Amino acid sequence: MNEEIEFLKDATKEAMDKAIGHLERELQKIRAGKANPQMLDGVRVDYYGTMTKLSQISNINTPDPRTIVVQPWEKNMLNPIEKAIMAANLGFNPQNDGIIIRIVVPPLTEERRKSLVKSAREEAEHSKVGVRSARREGIEFAKKLQKEGVSEDDVKKFEADAQELTNKYIAKIDKLLEAKEADIMTI
Repeated sequence: MNEEIEFLKDATKEAMDKAIGHLERELQKIRAGKANPQMLDGVRVDYYGTMTKLSQISNINTPDPRTIVVQPWEKNMLNPIEKAIMAANLGFNPQNDGIIIRIVVPPLTEERRKSLVKSAREEAEHSKVGVRSARREGIEFAKKLQKEGVSEDDVKKFEADAQELTNKYIAKIDKLLEAKEADIMTI
């Protein structure tokens, strides 16, 4: 097969990998009722005038399935961290004891679980769109290469390979979604 087509195949696979990676990161942010340090990934704190990720100015861990503990490296950051967690609108009520910030993760209601499953499905659909888009762009580029002299057989082979890759990635997305849904719905 033509080396341009091989390169195109790699680029298409890389784009699909990015869609899967994005989905994995987004699904980690959707809480499933169990405490997880990634729940605070989106929290930014005003650190001496610069909006900084919470994980860069503190230690975050989960001593038990219902609690997240945030221990800032500087004591004077306790109040700004507490305010940032409240401002992030995650539904948490942080408790500042002067040394650490403790967050008790409330159990999810049935309605909230269904809402989270819906969010997970939306993220999965976005990833599927990304995978299909990578396939479409790859095929369009392969057709341009055909006009520049790449054989029609190579382009047809690439199209078949791209479709096979797409099916594989869509199945991977479905599997990730299924696992997340089970995680969310488990009480």
